[in-house]
Amino acid sequence: MTHSSLDRRSFVLGLAGLTGAASLGLPGAARAATPANISEAIHLGLYMPLYAAMNGGFFEKHGLTPDLKSAGGIAQPVPAVLSGAADFAVTGSGMSINATAEGAQMVNIAKIAGMISVWVVAKPGTTFNGPEDFAGKTIATLKFPSNTYTTPFYAMKQAGMDPENDVTWMQLPFGAQLQAVADGRADFATVFEWDASIGATQFDLEVVYSLGEALGPALFSSTFVTADFIEKSPEKVQAYCNAIAEAERALHENEQLFIDVATKEFPQIAPEVIAAARPRFFGDVPLVPRNPMISEQEWRTLIDHEAGVGTLRADLPYEQMVDNSFAEKATKEFGLS
Repeated sequence: MTHSSLDRRSFVLGLAGLTGAASLGLPGAARAATPANISEAIHLGLYMPLYAAMNGGFFEKHGLTPDLKSAGGIAQPVPAVLSGAADFAVTGSGMSINATAEGAQMVNIAKIAGMISVWVVAKPGTTFNGPEDFAGKTIATLKFPSNTYTTPFYAMKQAGMDPENDVTWMQLPFGAQLQAVADGRADFATVFEWDASIGATQFDLEVVYSLGEALGPALFSSTFVTADFIEKSPEKVQAYCNAIAEAERALHENEQLFIDVATKEFPQIAPEVIAAARPRFFGDVPLVPRNPMISEQEWRTLIDHEAGVGTLRADLPYEQMVDNSFAEKATKEFGLS
């Protein structure tokens, strides 16, 4: 299995792109057979089921030899799939909609991240009960269209606020949000993991709210393929979903698996950060799904969020954009209900 190289410094606070991972010696692998070329947006902690499937030997168990390459951006797995350089795209699910709206029929086959993974970080003792508490404050985010910007923007709109005028936005480069809160230039930072746990363990900050849990289950990231690929290679699609289902089950049943995989895939992240992050991946609305099935509710939450912040080119129906048959079979045989 291989990874393409990325600029390691660019993503040092939780959006890291790093090297390939050898097997962790987890569940036994059967003889590998069919290549499976996978394009991920960038190397992110929220793609943990994919990395667990690779490190745990679950792809090999189901007859696939995975080759993972990081594409370098949220939209980049789409051309990789369309060109035939990749079979499977792993990225923000909205990218499947935009590609389809432009004439390329994409189909979502497996849930990879089941929550919009944005947390609010502030100085210790800060009270935060909901989006209304952003009013009159300065929020440090990454640059639009990052979800660190669009998700609080959407949450404020849902709360009846005017996010363009009720708050001050501080859009910063990778790694700068936590420092802005620590030195008082911003009241809040809205961040992904590993940044939330880096803030708590290394910047003396507190994670005060989960915007994702408040919004509810959502198809934040998924695996999608072309409709032609499903027609031509249904066995390969099924094997992929089997591996993801088994990996997601293992992540929920074995706490150490998360630690082992995260340590292997993100060696620049301190062990205490990984340990602090784990509960946020398995909360009331789990970021790591229990299984790869995609519900209509999760699809609708995604659509409403992305449409509300202007990042969708169309509102396409669940029935067109999701084929749950492979994930349902995989869940029944290998996953958790």
